[in-house]
Amino acid sequence: MSDEIIVVSTPYLPGHKITKTLGFTWGLIVRSRGLGRNITAGLRSLAGGEIHEYTQLLNQSRQEALDRLKEHAATMGANAVIGVSFDSSETGGVMTEVLAYGTAVVVEPETGAASPVRLG
Repeated sequence: MSDEIIVVSTPYLPGHKITKTLGFTWGLIVRSRGLGRNITAGLRSLAGGEIHEYTQLLNQSRQEALDRLKEHAATMGANAVIGVSFDSSETGGVMTEVLAYGTAVVVEPETGAASPVRLG
């Protein structure tokens, strides 16, 4: 069911109207880099440039946080999440926290002529 959740970073969903706001939703993951990745990444950092092991870990973590956000929104009865953002931090020098958050809403397609979007 969470695969059906629409996720956008904007405060609205073009072509849809918000019929109900359900509240704040989030997905959180904390991952350890692990000893092997730390050693490999440490050696690569000596040469400079991108550290692929960390890039891969953060991409996987971001996707998992987004999947968890969608699962949480689905349990709230939402079919969309608007205003989605990500935040991350390091804990203890060996763990990375990735948080995806937004507002869970119920939307339905607009019928008729589209109305202009007004911000502010």
